[in-house]
Formats: sequence, C-alpha cells, structure tokens
Amino acid sequence: MLKFAPILLAIGYGIIMYRLSAWRLAKELDAKSTELADPKLRALTQDMAKVVDIPRIKVHIYEVEPVNGLAAPDGRIFITRGFFQKYQSGEVTAEEMASVIAHELGHVALGHSRRRMIDFSGQNALRTALAMVLSRFIPGLGPLIANAAMSLLMARLSRADEYEADAYASALMIKAGIGTQPQKSLFEKLETLTGARGASQAAWLLSHPKTPERIAAIEANEAKWTS
Repeated sequence: MLKFAPILLAIGYGIIMYRLSAWRLAKELDAKSTELADPKLRALTQDMAKVVDIPRIKVHIYEVEPVNGLAAPDGRIFITRGFFQKYQSGEVTAEEMASVIAHELGHVALGHSRRRMIDFSGQNALRTALAMVLSRFIPGLGPLIANAAMSLLMARLSRADEYEADAYASALMIKAGIGTQPQKSLFEKLETLTGARGASQAAWLLSHPKTPERIAAIEANEAKWTS
C-alpha cells in the first residue's frame, strides 16, 4: 500500500486542484464580465443559434486586455475586452468576431472546456506522481523530466481540440450563411492582433496549431463537405 501512496496523494491533489481552479475561474469571470450587447454581433449569433436549435448564444465581455476568446467549464462563452475593442476600431469585422464565438461554442459543444479543466488538474497530479517516481531513480532531474513530458502531452491534446473546434465553427458558419472566409481571414490577422508575429517555436511545442495549418484544415473540410 505504501508503494502506491505517492500516486494516491497525487490523485487527491488533482481532485482538489480541479475544484479549486473551477471555483476561482467562475468567481473571476463573474466579477469581471458583462453580457455582450452589440446589435450586429447579436444578429449573427442569433443566426447561428437557429442552426443548433437553441434560443440564443449568450456571450459575455471579459474585462481584460489580451486578445482572446474563452469557453468556461460551465459552458459560458467570453470575448475579452481587448478583442472587442479590435472589433470596435474596425480591425476585426463582425463576421470575424462571430467566427470566434462559433469556435468557442465548439469547445463547449464538444466538451473541451470542461475536459481542459480536468486535464489541467490531472496533469498536475500526473506530474507530481511522475516526479516522485523519477526522483527515486534520477535525483534532482525527476521534476524537470516530468514537467517536460506533461507539457508536450498537453500541448498535443490542446492542438487536437483546436482543430476540432475549428471544424465545428466552419460547419456552423456555413449552415448559418456566413461562410468560412471570416474564419480564415481572422486567423491571418491573429498574429498581428495578439503580438505573436511568427512564433519561433516548433509547431508541436505550441498549444495552438500554426495559422497556415489551421486554414488548410478548414479548406480540406470544405472540399470534403462539398464533394
């Protein structure tokens, strides 16, 4: 039983971290968000809501500066204030912003948002357990190896989620009569909008796929769906 104690402790730690992280995130979002009230974006989201047969897609503005979208574990969708300001200034069109909402809705519909929170907690638990085991054989290096291994694994899983959410958004926007061009044009702008111009890391080290690869995947889906 003592042999399994580190693993059991790590699992318990993961469960506690999951509940704590979910509570902290919900509290943060409640305190720093308001519902989106832009008429044009509401009209576009209403078109998408009809496709998935729900009354409406409720979107919130998260009062932080970084350009981003977020699907919370409880199913809520957020656009950051920084992103919304890009739309207000004309740097991003309403249709491009709608593609972000469709993408985040994909994360919710496909279960990614809740799973990511669990994955994060599980990652911490596995990292702790792996570090404990490796430290017995490689003192001093165990935690470093565990961190590197879990970071690579989570980056790969995250990229897979992004491709799936992109495909969901493409299908939704096509059926809503918006099309995928706004989705592709936004990807071409994102590196400039976020300040991440041409990331130097290899694609497999990033949590998001490279822009050309995402656009190519969208076009491949379109060709497959229309053939």
